[in-house]
Amino acid sequence: MTQKFDVCIRGDGMVGRSLALLLARQRLRVALVQSPTRKHEDVRAYSLNSASRSLLTDLRCWPDETHATPVQHMRVWGDDGGFISFDSASPEGLTWMVDVPVLEAQLAQAVRYQAEITLLDHAAAADLTVICEGRYSVSRDELGVSFDTLPYQQTAVAARLQCSAPHLGQAFQWFSQGAQGLEILALLPLGGAQGSEVALVWSLPPQRASDMLAASPEDFAQAVALASHQSLGKLNLTTQRAAWPLQLARAEQWTGRFADGSAWALAGDAAHNIHPLAGLGLNLGLADVAELAQVLASRQGADYWRSTGDRLFLRRYERARKADMLPTWLACDGLQRLFDHPNTSLQWLRNWGMKGFNAAPQLKRWTMQQAMR
Repeated sequence: MTQKFDVCIRGDGMVGRSLALLLARQRLRVALVQSPTRKHEDVRAYSLNSASRSLLTDLRCWPDETHATPVQHMRVWGDDGGFISFDSASPEGLTWMVDVPVLEAQLAQAVRYQAEITLLDHAAAADLTVICEGRYSVSRDELGVSFDTLPYQQTAVAARLQCSAPHLGQAFQWFSQGAQGLEILALLPLGGAQGSEVALVWSLPPQRASDMLAASPEDFAQAVALASHQSLGKLNLTTQRAAWPLQLARAEQWTGRFADGSAWALAGDAAHNIHPLAGLGLNLGLADVAELAQVLASRQGADYWRSTGDRLFLRRYERARKADMLPTWLACDGLQRLFDHPNTSLQWLRNWGMKGFNAAPQLKRWTMQQAMR
């Protein structure tokens, strides 16, 4: 007989695996559909906030201190003298830079030891199907869900670099106007508090990105060193380079029903994309996971008689996540557009605003508290 599951999760990335582990704790029968094996070296590193850290720690999947580097200081420069700094008041850090391959491996190991999770290579029948296939989700497209996309005319280039100077737990970011348009360079600390390795995320106009991808490792590292004002000394490229187009995107509908009456929901990049300038991408996906798991947990109380695909749960999840994400979408999109505009008056205004913000400690503290949550 074909096994019937409470939840089928399509996509076993970090969002899919985290959700599977949380739902298995509720004694739900979970099918986790595995994604194709990645063929290229994964150079990604994510900035994770305290909410994401708490969730992953609870799952016993938080990496050790070598692979989860606390960010003690953030330094952000505008394109004409603007500057903002954030400093941690404790050794815990403002946020943590997490090595993606290590986190994925720990989540995969936890999944293998969870009896309530069945790994499959195909979708299975379930009361609720959660689609976590990423921005290019095939299942979302097959459902005909409108995925409203706003391209930024920028390409993110990612890599790892070794520095001649230790990073001292500092994260750096520069906004600048290049010959072809806006460039946003971020150097993010890796390798633990005393490390000297950084993750690069460089948002560039498409042609500039192509040039950087085609450059020799030496020329690429030199270009990064110049763009970062030699802040970490001499740089050496230690990995392959990855690239992807940047966009703001959101699915119009996050939940619904299949023709057979079972339910579906979107989570992670299948539901929303955001510019990486604030480092919130995976945090938003894990917030989807936490919300959906919390909604379904009500079955252990007064709603015990409802199925996991009950319309009440779907409506709660979609309303909560859309409302929570709206300010983040507006803020990140507004910052990107503000710095992308070439008008000199706006350039003066945005840099003046950065200086004023930096001189307002209470506002800075409130902003960081929001980001950490």
